[in-house]
Amino acid sequence: MNKNQTHGAAEQVKGKVNEVVGHVTGDILQEAKGNLQQGLGKAQKAIGDVQEEAKREDAEREAEHKAKR
Repeated sequence: MNKNQTHGAAEQVKGKVNEVVGHVTGDILQEAKGNLQQGLGKAQKAIGDVQEEAKREDAEREAEHKAKR
C-alpha cells in the first residue's frame, strides 16, 4: 500500500465522520465538507491504486525480460 492509498483511505474516513456529524447537528456546510473529503479521498486512493498496478506490471515486465535473456 502506498502513500496515496493510505492518505486517500484516511481522508475518506475523516470525510464520513464530518458528513455524519454535520447531518446529526444540522450543519449543512460540515456535511458538504464531509462529502467533498470523501470524494477527494476516493480520488487519491484511486491514484494510489493505479500507481501500485503500474509497479506490478513493471515488475512483471522486468521478470519476463530477465527470463528471456
